[in-house]
Amino acid sequence: MTNICSSFVANTYSYTITHSATECLSFLAEKGFSEFELMMYPGHIWPADINVNERKKFVNFLTANNFMVSTINMPNIDVNIAAATKEMRTHSLDHMRRVIELAGDLGVPAVVVGPGKANPLLPAPRDELIGYLYAAMDVLEPLANKLGTSLLIENMPFSFLPDVKSILTALDNYGNKRIGMVYDVANGHFIKEDINNALRLCKHVLKVVHLSDTTQSIYKHDAIGLGNVDFSSIPATLKEIGFNKKSVLEIITPDPQSFMEVSAKKLKDMGW
Repeated sequence: MTNICSSFVANTYSYTITHSATECLSFLAEKGFSEFELMMYPGHIWPADINVNERKKFVNFLTANNFMVSTINMPNIDVNIAAATKEMRTHSLDHMRRVIELAGDLGVPAVVVGPGKANPLLPAPRDELIGYLYAAMDVLEPLANKLGTSLLIENMPFSFLPDVKSILTALDNYGNKRIGMVYDVANGHFIKEDINNALRLCKHVLKVVHLSDTTQSIYKHDAIGLGNVDFSSIPATLKEIGFNKKSVLEIITPDPQSFMEVSAKKLKDMGW
């Protein structure tokens, strides 16, 4: 299955608790992966824990092994750039600055950013949340541009902008064409979004596609085949819109021994 795995980017989420980043990438390379989406997590790789010399060593490790880190991703459970409290927004922005600085030091082309979360019981007015998002972009995007990386907004069911149309409206109104988008297939399926139509709508800003499986009743990022996402129709849509980059296997499970290889094979059998 080595050649099959090489057709996809491997997200490291499932290994954040058990492996350091170097251990994880070396392990996944044995399965055939050479391109990665690196998750931020203490003990895996964490901006505050990796100094200048260690960052240089990590770049040398990537170069020596012909590895590519195409995106850095921060689990968006822990930060909220649209939080109701100024203190939480400040904390989140300070941390995201450090993530962006790490991306710049490692030569990573893009950083995934969540739009922010509203209180599900009594959400703040939409205009207020949009204002917080734009204020965050005013800080983070110039820094990313200065350091040679870029920002990608992801569709997330728990964010205040969960669907493609709302994200596109926000990006269009903000007006900075350097900001792109990640489309997460499982996230779109969970909120009952038409995945193929969503991909067509965001084709002009689409930079990354995340793949995992879920149902529409229980939110998961499972191995392919464990949910009910229809992956078979998506390759034709990606070809139609001219998206020809490797998609990211962002499968999250505490027992990831073979799920990446099995998922890659199932996707290849469906035309990926």
